[in-house]
Amino acid sequence: MTLLPIDALIPEIRQRTAEQKALVLVAEPGAGKTTRVPPALLGDAGEVWVLEPRRIAARMAARRVAEEMGERLGETVGLHVRFEEQASKRTRLRFMTEGILTRRILSDPTLRDVATVILDELHERHLEGDLALALLARLRRTTRPDLRIVCMSATLEAGKVARFLGASVLEAPGRTFPVAVEYQPGSRPLEERVRDALSQVGPGDALVFLPGAGEIRRAIDACSSLPRALFPLHGSLPPEEQDRALRPASRPKAIFATNVAETSLTVEGVTTVIDSGLARIPGHSAWSGLPLLEVEPISQASARQRAGRAGRLGPGRCIRLYSKEDLESREAFTSPEIARLDLVQLALQLRAAGVASLEWLEPPPGHALETAEKLLRRLGALGRDGELTKTGERMLRFPVHPRLGRVLADAEGRGTAREACAFAASLGERESQRDRVREQLERLVRDGAATGDPLARSILAGYPDRVAQRRGPREVLLADGTTAEAHAVASPFLVAVEAQERRGSRPIVREAVPIEAEWILDAFTDEVRETVEVTWDARAERVQVSSRILYGAIVLEESARGRAPEGEVERILLHHALVKGPGAFADPEALDALAARAAFARTIDPTIPELGEARARELLGELVTGRRSFAELRDADLLAALRAGLTHEQRTALERLAPAEVVLAGGRRTRIHYAAGQPPHVASRLQDFFGMREGPRVGGGKVPLVLHLLAPSQRPVQITSDLAGFWVNHYPRIRRELSRRYPKHAWPEDPLSAKLPPPRRP
Repeated sequence: MTLLPIDALIPEIRQRTAEQKALVLVAEPGAGKTTRVPPALLGDAGEVWVLEPRRIAARMAARRVAEEMGERLGETVGLHVRFEEQASKRTRLRFMTEGILTRRILSDPTLRDVATVILDELHERHLEGDLALALLARLRRTTRPDLRIVCMSATLEAGKVARFLGASVLEAPGRTFPVAVEYQPGSRPLEERVRDALSQVGPGDALVFLPGAGEIRRAIDACSSLPRALFPLHGSLPPEEQDRALRPASRPKAIFATNVAETSLTVEGVTTVIDSGLARIPGHSAWSGLPLLEVEPISQASARQRAGRAGRLGPGRCIRLYSKEDLESREAFTSPEIARLDLVQLALQLRAAGVASLEWLEPPPGHALETAEKLLRRLGALGRDGELTKTGERMLRFPVHPRLGRVLADAEGRGTAREACAFAASLGERESQRDRVREQLERLVRDGAATGDPLARSILAGYPDRVAQRRGPREVLLADGTTAEAHAVASPFLVAVEAQERRGSRPIVREAVPIEAEWILDAFTDEVRETVEVTWDARAERVQVSSRILYGAIVLEESARGRAPEGEVERILLHHALVKGPGAFADPEALDALAARAAFARTIDPTIPELGEARARELLGELVTGRRSFAELRDADLLAALRAGLTHEQRTALERLAPAEVVLAGGRRTRIHYAAGQPPHVASRLQDFFGMREGPRVGGGKVPLVLHLLAPSQRPVQITSDLAGFWVNHYPRIRRELSRRYPKHAWPEDPLSAKLPPPRRP
């Protein structure tokens, strides 16, 4: 077995780990830490678990260690990653991914059979790795002070981790050679630049770093004419294809890899690295919380790691397909996932482990955990006091995001669990992984009797905050009151499962499932509320009362029936009636006439109330009771109500002091005009006054009416309150003038003894 730089430090590593129970090992690339330290820490006390951040690294390390021990994988050395477990009763050294450990801690909170846990490549700061470190540190402070923890990395911030664990730091030299770095930036398609760079590579194998499987396929196609064996290497490949890429080849080869090849084991034969400077960095959809891999520039630390791969076996070469200035402008390290990923699954795991609070190497930002727990309560995973519910326990069985776990748990009770497995796999996984994930989930679900309910009801249970209502051909209103764009929305209600967020603009719904309003009412009874809205319909001139059943901002049902708050209808009707004014609800002239009569009568009898606009507006406030429209208010007869408000004595006095009309000598009834600041008057033809020595009086006989004496043309010929004087002084002259103009009318010389014409209709 070839000696490696780390071998000389194995005795000290054993001693420090045994005495201090914690160690931070910083070992340069090529030192051999991943393959030599784990078996060196095997003892009689218990198992050694090694946490690797990637499946490929875990698989490669486990096989290498088993080979060096002269055994097959699955004997002393075991492997447990997603979709693959090789172990036996003899297994005492287990390589696993970080997520496997956290699930193991949930099922065995004390890790009673484990003596040592090694966290390899901790610098990658995966969310599951940070959680594992926090849980292990908590376990060592409480029920397992004997548990040994070793953190290993080539670029780790050792001081911070050592302080967190109360551990010492041990640095180990690596086995690296000089690497000549070149920069070849360009604007052509990435696969063409990769081909050009690879064509410059001499003897030896090349390792090409690209963001993802799609870029790898395009680059291999572009390089197919080059005299090299070309192999892809990424996490979506089956294990046998990953192994094929790492085995020696009969001719120089090029391995086109994602950042899975940045760390851990040395890739034999590589002398040149071609670095695109890009990687798919884990993130999450702010919409659904599901994981996303977005292409971003790598950090300076990752660039160093990639370049170092060319110097593991001898002097090497690194061709960076970007500029030196670009590199220097980048972040020094990739930010920890705990600072940028969705924490809902993390929060559920903590609650399942009974952990109300936890000390972190680097705590989550702000109220991230509180926000996550809020969603878990909406999903039914947590009760009001934060305790894990039966639903939450069922959700934990599934290695998927809690939203999808809720869909699966709900579908089990409806007999649609297999459909839900296909949905969860299609939504939460890359295409290359979907069949395997679906099969894994199908092994975990317990499909109950079919209820006839569609899968959409279960999807609703997992996305209670993504319910939306169609508001137009291309717009939906979400339950939180925001809007989003949507294409071909046919259903009135839907669950917006996934959307594309856009900076400065509304999101676009990419995946949606139609649902029924009744399902929302059934599923979220406690969150549905009923409101009564009282509004004014200006066109119909009436108060409208509508009852609404709301889920957030979404209207599930609406009807014109509803019981408005007491007095609300009258308040709104009165407001709009007063804006219109009393004249909109009775003959304005009649209202003015009644008000003027009352005002005149008050000058003689102060007990008569005012009947002007103030009283009319006040009376409108009484008439709106039990009514909701202008039409009903007009039917209430405001004029009659004004009169009805007078006592019998007041009405009698009003008629006596300020009658509405007077009967002239010829029997004609004519209206008396009252106006503020002016004496009352009547206007009628001069002939209507024949036979009258004096004009009529009002105010109980105290106030003579001003007479507007009209010609047959209805134009005034004299205005007087002294009728007797008019007959003597003015009539003879006026008679001569009018008799010439209107010869057909009677113009007697003695108007007092003249025979009066029949009265005209008023």
